[in-house]
Amino acid sequence: MIEVKNVTKQYGDFYAVRNINFEIKDGEIVGFLGRNGAGKSTTMNMITGFIEPTEGDVYVNGHSIYLNPKKVKSQIGYMPEGVPLYQDLTVKEFISYMADLKLVPRKEKKEAVKKALERTGLEKVQNNLTKTLSRGYKQRVSLAGAIVGDPKILILDEPTVGLDPKQVIEIRELIKSFRKNHTVLISSHILSEVSQICEKVIIIDKGEIVAIDTPENLEGKTAETESLTVVVEDTNNKFESIKEEIEAIKEIKLVKENEDATKEYRVEITSDSVRKEMFTVCAKNEITILEMKKNESSLEDAFIKLVENRPEYSQKEIKKMQYEKEIEELREEERIKKENRANRKQAIKEEKARKKAKREAKKAEKEAKKADKKEKKQAKKAEVASEKPEEVKEEVKKEEGGDK
Repeated sequence: MIEVKNVTKQYGDFYAVRNINFEIKDGEIVGFLGRNGAGKSTTMNMITGFIEPTEGDVYVNGHSIYLNPKKVKSQIGYMPEGVPLYQDLTVKEFISYMADLKLVPRKEKKEAVKKALERTGLEKVQNNLTKTLSRGYKQRVSLAGAIVGDPKILILDEPTVGLDPKQVIEIRELIKSFRKNHTVLISSHILSEVSQICEKVIIIDKGEIVAIDTPENLEGKTAETESLTVVVEDTNNKFESIKEEIEAIKEIKLVKENEDATKEYRVEITSDSVRKEMFTVCAKNEITILEMKKNESSLEDAFIKLVENRPEYSQKEIKKMQYEKEIEELREEERIKKENRANRKQAIKEEKARKKAKREAKKAEKEAKKADKKEKKQAKKAEVASEKPEEVKEEVKKEEGGDK
């Protein structure tokens, strides 16, 4: 439904987005994650056709934003960050205006506006001016403006910012319901929310795509090791020594000492089945386990591990990489030209050989016709001679001077 191909956005010497590629399939709800300034909003603005890429192209439902921008925009409902609304319009007037901008047919407009109001829970405030609304209701109005007319694609930039917990849950459920009829791309800083709503996550950092996968796979891939958090009562300080008795324990680290004299440890393990053995060994060493829980890797952990310590390219390094890319492209063009020249030479050679063979065949055919004609002429002479009477032959002989 959305295909971003080799897209770069450059402002002078600064690369907001550099050579990114990804695809979003029909009916998917995809989270778009990144730190502030990573390139999320720039990418979304390019998908919607609000700004043009410096390089590359974006296809929406098979249509290029360059070649068919109106067709692309007609299929997208966009909720921008910051909730930009017309302050002197009522809620219903604003949504109606958005329906006009999307060219919703006049006969369908009333029903489309009503449906958008109902889906976002705005019926009670539909006649209020947008400037009088709370932040949460303004967020809903912006979302209603995006979904009016049932566009195939919804692009939502921070859809739950400013909402109270109850509203957040309602909006999450609403977004989940979009899966039936819409493809949804969501930008959010609330990673737990993305993990609950989205079936796929795209992470961008410093203008480059870092990862594309399901939240579960990202959490699993970035988890360095399995670990447990264990709180113990250990008056003899023997807990760290149980590592020698249990083979499945890799390392034991003291996290903190609590005010009640208990201690919290992080235990790195190679197998989850080690917990039963730990209880047995601790009981033998007079150690009381008060709490034991497995540490689960979250999307937040995965995100931090993927984006931390990534190299910060200077403009000089980016220009160098761009130059190297251009050189490589020129080399590839030259290789193709050489290949085409070689193919052209071979084609010319084959064409000459074909023409030569044709000429020789024509010459042989001409000679064969000439020989055939000569043979027919001689045969005709012989035939005429054989038909003359004997006396005529004698006279001819006399006239010609005897028996020559």
